[in-house]
Amino acid sequence: MITSMTGFGRGEAAENGLNATVEIKSLNSRYLDITTRLPQLLQQNELLLKGLIQDKVNRGKLNVSVYISEQDSGEVPIKVDKTKVAGYSRVLNEVREAAGIEEPVSLKNITSFGDIFITEEDNSEEELAMKWELVKSATESAVSNLMQMRTQEGNQLKKDLLSRIESIGAALEDIKVITANRGDEVRRRLRDRVLQLIDDENFDQDRLEMEVVIMADKMDITEETVRLKAHLKFFIEAIEQPEPAGRRLNFLTQEINRELNTIGSKANDSEIAHHVVRAKEMLEQIREQVQNVE
Repeated sequence: MITSMTGFGRGEAAENGLNATVEIKSLNSRYLDITTRLPQLLQQNELLLKGLIQDKVNRGKLNVSVYISEQDSGEVPIKVDKTKVAGYSRVLNEVREAAGIEEPVSLKNITSFGDIFITEEDNSEEELAMKWELVKSATESAVSNLMQMRTQEGNQLKKDLLSRIESIGAALEDIKVITANRGDEVRRRLRDRVLQLIDDENFDQDRLEMEVVIMADKMDITEETVRLKAHLKFFIEAIEQPEPAGRRLNFLTQEINRELNTIGSKANDSEIAHHVVRAKEMLEQIREQVQNVE
């Protein structure tokens, strides 16, 4: 089973008028890269939050957003800083007397100082612990939904990859049919070509045969076709295994490409080259898809 690295997951948890929402967006990445956005009061829990996610996700660039809201009780959560009000009132009166202004200090004068109002928040240890527990619960739900989406997309990737690997396997079988008994034909062609270029009848026949055998061996692609078939088999096995297979699939893609290049260069045959090009077209599409596999 393979899993995609792209997806989205959202989770919520609520209790005692508090509501926590966690959203996770996942993109491709060579490694696991988690970026979090937490409310200021829970910033100290960033590493714990990442740990919850790392237990379930192996690769991908994850953007995690955490939101906490409270039900509206109808009360305005604002207090007045009486110390600052008294201080500003005293200073304004001193300014008024120094300037010789008879008009008394008004409410408008004092409220022009915005910092006399304090937003009331309950940041007690008990309240913070409750909020963190809600965030943990919402995170677990978000990760579960994310992995469900990534698994569904992974199933689609699996079908596509298997189809393209099958196409490469079909091209390989066509190549093997063409190369069956090709060694004798290659040697005959090389011998005939050499004989046409030789004017001296007193040449060494044994040396000629040896050179033809060496050249024919250099054009033999049996070893490459055997390795290519093995790589295709390993690729399918990696897709079916339960562990994350992205890095292994990427490596096997490189090895398959290496064997196809060697077959194309050694074969020196237009028909084989046609099948190699067909296989490499499939492989290029596989390479793009594998970049999205966890």
